[in-house]
Amino acid sequence: MRASPSALWASPYALLTLASLQWAANTVAGRLAVGHVTPMLLVSLRWGIVLVVLAVVHGRAIAPDLPALKAKPWLLTLLGLTGYTAFTAFFYAAAHHTSGANMSIVQGAMPAFVFSLAFLVRGRRISLAQGLGMALGVAGVAIVATRADWEVARTLAFNIGDLFMVGATISYAIYTVGLEDRPQVASLSLFTALVAVALVTSLPLTIAEAATTGTFWPTPQGWIITILVSIFPSFLAQVFYIRGVELIGPGRAGIFVNLIPIFGASMAVVFLGEPFGWYQAAGLALVMAGIVLAQRR
Repeated sequence: MRASPSALWASPYALLTLASLQWAANTVAGRLAVGHVTPMLLVSLRWGIVLVVLAVVHGRAIAPDLPALKAKPWLLTLLGLTGYTAFTAFFYAAAHHTSGANMSIVQGAMPAFVFSLAFLVRGRRISLAQGLGMALGVAGVAIVATRADWEVARTLAFNIGDLFMVGATISYAIYTVGLEDRPQVASLSLFTALVAVALVTSLPLTIAEAATTGTFWPTPQGWIITILVSIFPSFLAQVFYIRGVELIGPGRAGIFVNLIPIFGASMAVVFLGEPFGWYQAAGLALVMAGIVLAQRR
């Protein structure tokens, strides 16, 4: 029992899979939050709650890492702003304007953005295996999102929500590539610093929301959703992802994002009673094959 947490912490594939599972649940939560909490307020509340939790569990332990963190203020600002504030703001705004299928398609393209940015910023070339794995993953995502119906794919039109998801995907790809330059500190110390940045940078968005479209405190269901997304996709999933990138790099870690729409479809079966079709099984097979292929050196 004592070895189990250590074994999990040393397994990038388990960590990244669990992170994707929690982010898939975040997609469901984002849709359920519509009408129960305004999007920008949800962004600020979730990072505020996470920061309080981190202060309790890691507040004293961060002291030895403060010099290393203070040495890279602009990098920490970039990571917190893109990976946490911008991504969540775009994400919850998109949930108010577009469908889950559209969100899945765009978010599933994140590995392509990660590989492309790694090539532009790092000069890292994409191997044939990685390219094929990425193509298989995107194909699997497309099959699930369109239900293998060409008419759905042909008539799909992007709206403002789809554009928000593009912004969210690009933001997280920047964060993923930037993590490679992270200060060499404990993962929780880095996470605490990024959450603090996210909370500060999200407040102007919440104020702007209140001044323009209006805002309101969460309903009882809104509070439940806020607390759940703070604990799981905001806290545990982020820590798991940081550790996964540390172990295998941003390009190989980014391919696991393709699991999000697959897990989302499974959750729809369990929690919403939706049927599980052959196209979902085919999509899962393609995504898993893409992940395995992309890990090959």
